[in-house]
Amino acid sequence: MSGKRIEVTTSRTAEWTCMCRAISSLEKSRFYKSDDRLALSLLPYLLMLLIRIPFAGRLMLRIFAAKGIYEYVIARTKYIDTVFRQALSEHFDQILLFGAGFDTRALRFDQQALQTRIFELDAPATQQAKIRQFRKRHLGIPSNLVFIAIDFDRESLSDKLDIAGFHRDRRSLFILEGLLMYLEQESVHKTFQTIEQYAGVGSRIVFDYLQASVLRHETALYGQSKIAQSVRKAGEQWRFGIEPAKIAQFLTAYGFEISDHRCAQDLEAMYFQDADGRRVGRVNGTHCIVSASRQSAWKPAK
Repeated sequence: MSGKRIEVTTSRTAEWTCMCRAISSLEKSRFYKSDDRLALSLLPYLLMLLIRIPFAGRLMLRIFAAKGIYEYVIARTKYIDTVFRQALSEHFDQILLFGAGFDTRALRFDQQALQTRIFELDAPATQQAKIRQFRKRHLGIPSNLVFIAIDFDRESLSDKLDIAGFHRDRRSLFILEGLLMYLEQESVHKTFQTIEQYAGVGSRIVFDYLQASVLRHETALYGQSKIAQSVRKAGEQWRFGIEPAKIAQFLTAYGFEISDHRCAQDLEAMYFQDADGRRVGRVNGTHCIVSASRQSAWKPAK
């Protein structure tokens, strides 16, 4: 038994991400406002009432959040929303969300997703908590949404996908949001091997990753100290990181070519810069986001 907290109870980082999205949905500033209007519905009732009080949500973040992590969650949500919508507009066959947490994209984009099957993978405790909240708030679960409960470190991903009806060699979008850094290196390798085997030509992948230097305590990136401390307290230890300079090499090993790669300063320029070029928000520097595509048919790795 690995004894990880998420095996027995809801992921705190998933809960935190949901709260950040909910607070962001109430923002007035176009830089901070995101489109996840359903995140509020997935929060406990008292917390939902609290963050509706003007400035209460921002005050909570100021007290408890690491510098720039709220901005990072906003940027990551907007970035992946764009990739998600693009896949739907191109009528991708299927979308697979790894470690989906309290993601609401299947509901938020339900009208655009009528021709696409959406699969959500997550630890059983977190997934069941989300489903209970959906039912409690009378949020209908779309007929094209499939839930798959899995322990990424112990169970066969391919077996789970086959049973759920996720098809090989279809044009698919794979989303790994806020996940890789919590997996063991071998689990990351097996996950990407499985993606390599299932992804059809034209498939895409989008994920964020922890900079490897954070695990080695070699750098002092913006907001690094407090976010690392918060993760440890949540009982969801960071285990895996990638060197930004090696991300292309990492993806090539699994048959994908980089389409876009953004670290903190890039995300600030995309989402927190006004018309005069002034920065209105600073993003936590520990993570980067990358999207990639498969341009040719899969060949077994040597």
